[in-house]
Amino acid sequence: MRLGFDAKRLFNNFTGLGNYSRTLVSNLLDFHPDEEYYLYTPRTTSDPSVKRFLDNKSVTTYWPNTPFKSLWRAYSMTGQLKKDRIDLYHGLSGEIPFGIPAGSMKTIVTVHDLIFLVYPETYKPIDRFFYDRKFKSACSRADIVVAISSSTKNDLIRFYGMDPERIKIIYQACDPVFYSGPDSSVMKEVTDTYRLPANFLLYVGSIIERKNLTGIVKAISILPKNLKIPLVVVGDGGSYKDETRRFISEVKLEESVIWIEDLHDSNRLKALYNLSSAFLYPSLYEGFGIPVAEALLSRIPVLTSDTSSLPEAGGPGSYLVNPEEPEHIAHGIEKILTDTTLRDKMITEGYSYASEKFSPRITSEQMFRLYREILD
Repeated sequence: MRLGFDAKRLFNNFTGLGNYSRTLVSNLLDFHPDEEYYLYTPRTTSDPSVKRFLDNKSVTTYWPNTPFKSLWRAYSMTGQLKKDRIDLYHGLSGEIPFGIPAGSMKTIVTVHDLIFLVYPETYKPIDRFFYDRKFKSACSRADIVVAISSSTKNDLIRFYGMDPERIKIIYQACDPVFYSGPDSSVMKEVTDTYRLPANFLLYVGSIIERKNLTGIVKAISILPKNLKIPLVVVGDGGSYKDETRRFISEVKLEESVIWIEDLHDSNRLKALYNLSSAFLYPSLYEGFGIPVAEALLSRIPVLTSDTSSLPEAGGPGSYLVNPEEPEHIAHGIEKILTDTTLRDKMITEGYSYASEKFSPRITSEQMFRLYREILD
């Protein structure tokens, strides 16, 4: 098969959508190295995480010699796809090029979430307009839409009236480092670098209103004094981060919050999970919630929300809470930190669930079978 991929975020984005793209293509290369892979991107970077794609003989990477890169990606790329005789094109982040002639090749698009429709107030009107236009168009033109969770599938049906038969749910795998045991040398390095205490709670993600970091801080502020262990926050943000900092100051927890704003190394991130006492992710809404899966694979207890896709990501071993009730979050933290039997059960069940559901082999095989079914 000659498989084409939208690789803009694979080469240029080093958070959620980029991680999804790199992990999926990397796993396909590992388990199906005999196929031909074509990556289309407006530009590349020299980041170490993309080196394997540029050096792999099964991969052809194409980027245009034009100043109009956005127009090329939306429209002109079609000519290159035809020239490369692509059998199937996969848009990895909610988009496929306009103008692909009917019958010339099969197309798939992955939709991660429709949060801009679920929480429109958190997006600028112009962004909502363009996201809606691109997603709606891609979903109507693609042969199959891949949703990364049942929650996203339900949103596609709810907002776009899609036929459920045209939507396939395929979960995403995590970065390969999360499927191996802890590295003691990296854990020591991380502990020393960030001066970490022996016990701490962990949050990983963008610091935006929907992620609900303030809800975590409110919960910690009402915990019994002996359970108010430090909180490590991995991520960055803008105005909401400033609001959260002000609230942390109001409740006198400045000395208890450790900020790590520029962490892009998966091995260090994994070490932070391994070192933490519990992972907290009471987000109001997620298309999937990959940090939850990373934490489960790192064998630490996870507290997350009972909303959207998070029960899917967390599975039966996670402690589910109402994210809008700080008291509920606080009660969950207290249970995890004090109930050893519950904690051990959460770790065992969580790891078992994540290692099966989000296995690189299983998720890539599901995607590869879908490619075969569409082409056959």
